[in-house]
Amino acid sequence: MLIFEHVSFAGAQRNILQDVSLTVNEADFAVISGPSGSGKSTLLKLCAFLISPSAGRILFHDRDLTAHEPTELRKRIGYCFQTPHLFGMTVLENLAFPYQIRRQTPDRERIQTLFDRFNLSVGLLNANVQRLSGGERQRIALIRSLLFQPEVLLLDEVTASLDLENTEAVESAVAQLNREGMTILWVSHQPDRLGGLANRSIRITDGRLAELEV
Repeated sequence: MLIFEHVSFAGAQRNILQDVSLTVNEADFAVISGPSGSGKSTLLKLCAFLISPSAGRILFHDRDLTAHEPTELRKRIGYCFQTPHLFGMTVLENLAFPYQIRRQTPDRERIQTLFDRFNLSVGLLNANVQRLSGGERQRIALIRSLLFQPEVLLLDEVTASLDLENTEAVESAVAQLNREGMTILWVSHQPDRLGGLANRSIRITDGRLAELEV
């Protein structure tokens, strides 16, 4: 599904990723770990084509990422950042947007299903996004990414601001999505928590794959 062929990425001051070769198969659940600054988030951004490799190439369904139309690609590869970005005034505005760009009416049943999975009340739909807790903001951002089910979900430390109860709710929801066939790449500073859910463990140290388990 996603293939990295000798991929490197150089920032302004240093090489962030160096000669990474990796194959992610359909329905994999890969947990990605490593020290701060090792290149974990850069790996996810490359997967989502938010940045381009300095060397090497990345294939998605056997086609170079650069051959995919970016808007269509991002419908198929969802990305949730460590710091969620919500816009507008209300939660509903954020959840209506993916439907609006597709010229569709929001699917209230789909929204309800995802709110239930992520331990949220639909009473939040009319809430001001500025008044949400960090954990609520993160889960709303996750739900927004999942309204139109992507093939691949990229998660960057998405439970860092959640308490234990809601961390477990997110882990359970993502595990269910994976069982339904979604490919998951999850950057986590607590990889042991995800060990029972993931079938792949990827460790990055100093921009290189230091450990790769199947």
